[in-house]
Amino acid sequence: MRTSIEVADIFRVAGPTYRKAHGGHLSLAQFKVMSAVEHCRTAALGGHVEACEDCGEWRIAYNSCRNRHCPKCQGAAARTWLAEREADLLPVGYFHVVFTLPAEIAAIAFYNKALVYDLLFKAASETMLTIAADPKHLGARIGMTAVLHTWGSAMTHHPHVHMIVPSGGISLDGSRWISSRPAFLLPVRVLGKLFRRLFLTRLLQLHDAGRLAFFGSAAHLTDRRAFVRYLSPVRKKRWVVYAKPPFAGPEAVLAYLSRYTHRVAISNSRLISFDETGVIFRYKDYRRDGRDRQQIMTLATVEFIRRFLLHVLPRGFHRIRHYGLLAGSSRKISIARARELLNAVPPPADDATDEPNDIRPPCPCCGGRMIVVKVFERWRQPRGPPDKATTNRESAS
Repeated sequence: MRTSIEVADIFRVAGPTYRKAHGGHLSLAQFKVMSAVEHCRTAALGGHVEACEDCGEWRIAYNSCRNRHCPKCQGAAARTWLAEREADLLPVGYFHVVFTLPAEIAAIAFYNKALVYDLLFKAASETMLTIAADPKHLGARIGMTAVLHTWGSAMTHHPHVHMIVPSGGISLDGSRWISSRPAFLLPVRVLGKLFRRLFLTRLLQLHDAGRLAFFGSAAHLTDRRAFVRYLSPVRKKRWVVYAKPPFAGPEAVLAYLSRYTHRVAISNSRLISFDETGVIFRYKDYRRDGRDRQQIMTLATVEFIRRFLLHVLPRGFHRIRHYGLLAGSSRKISIARARELLNAVPPPADDATDEPNDIRPPCPCCGGRMIVVKVFERWRQPRGPPDKATTNRESAS
């Protein structure tokens, strides 16, 4: 059901002025995201006419933009992705671990998104795999699914990685499954120290290779000595790694993933109003507890658009990645071995002959099945409703 206000409405009203005023500072990817969101599910992308097989009721359905930053296009993508991941779930508990970059490093990431976000993935995953394999801790090969979020609840720049990790792994010799303690996976302080060391070492290597860019007030960081001085306080700071309590079963993991894997900077459901004074939306203030955590924020429209576009990812960048036992190259073999060691029954094989589920909503008039009776191209509208005779002929064919 459509909410009263959508990000697309804001872009349609304020987008042209914003592009005219800030076009020189926008990337091609940001231009494309704005255009995709504005045109999503409108005549600009074409569509089709659906009619009820029983009563002839008809409606127009416009095509989706399918852009991964569009608030309206992530539901179907999430459902498809979850269906593929369901077979990978093991009958064990799962932990939720979060690796967060300090504000000083997030400022560097602002100018070097592809490089620093990729480094965040690599340092966090290597940290988990290394500490888990250490006999002093778990002594096992583990697997994980990692999801990048670049925003805080108020759409500020806050890069962090969410990881979903099974509560255990396969022993290093492959002979048995080693379970973690019920409410404890790995020591977060140890994780934080190794994460900090790995990340800063490789960040300095990127700087020495001349691959980092700096602009404006940060331009002086192109000098190596200035860059080392900038990182000095960060080396002494505690890097936060947060481990949440384990999920209550695989079903809870799927429910969580469905909310997190394909999330965008702000959903339409959080928007309250939009007018000449700005955009009002709900956000969570994590410094508060209880009911006070839910807060209301008003941003000038220009600032709202700027914050939204902060989180447009570089072209081709993968924000969902799998490591260890869940890595693509060996995933099937590793999952099968884990199930064998856990004495778990493998999930039933998918029946390729099953017909795909009909995702079209039923007829609003009688609840009947809706079928496509006419397709129209981009920037065109159907001339009129189909008559019932046409509908009946189409359904018979």
